[in-house]
Amino acid sequence: MSRRQTLAGPASFELEVKKSRHLAQAAPVDSPEAALAFLDRVADPAATHNCWAYRIGQHYRFSDDGEPAGTAGRPILAAIDGQGLDGVMVVVTRWFGGIKLGAGGLARAYGGAAAECLRLAPRITLVDTCEADIAAGFEHAGTLHTLLAQHQAEKLDEHYAADGLRLRIRLPADRLDALAAALRDATRGQARLETTE
Repeated sequence: MSRRQTLAGPASFELEVKKSRHLAQAAPVDSPEAALAFLDRVADPAATHNCWAYRIGQHYRFSDDGEPAGTAGRPILAAIDGQGLDGVMVVVTRWFGGIKLGAGGLARAYGGAAAECLRLAPRITLVDTCEADIAAGFEHAGTLHTLLAQHQAEKLDEHYAADGLRLRIRLPADRLDALAAALRDATRGQARLETTE
């Protein structure tokens, strides 16, 4: 299974092409609203164009912001996808320098600025997580907490019922089956684990 990556934080890169200045700014985002909020923060109203693209899972959007269709937003999105990134917004701001670049030149400038910005940016691996509920008798509380730590599970909620302990946890999705098996073995099948999603 390939690991998805996103940016560890905001990044920027500046490129000059035939006297036009291109400033690429990128950031990790987790929703379309966060992507557009980043655009609002970094777009320069005095610039000639503020072109952008984002990819969040299967969702993506891009804008040429007045440049000829397909010469800015799509190359920026291609730079994001070409580097296998997810949860990323890139804005490339252009200040026109007086020399026309042509459609191919624009696509190379926008895509190139975005790609170099992303290439230089520090990255982190995205881990798919899931949530689960666990019900166990009081006598298994110590074992249960030990198993949670071993399987990188985060306790979201814990409460006590008349017949035992109830937990809501979050853990890496690829650890769920191993935790279920370890829990079953350690409690002789008395503890119950159910996914909530």
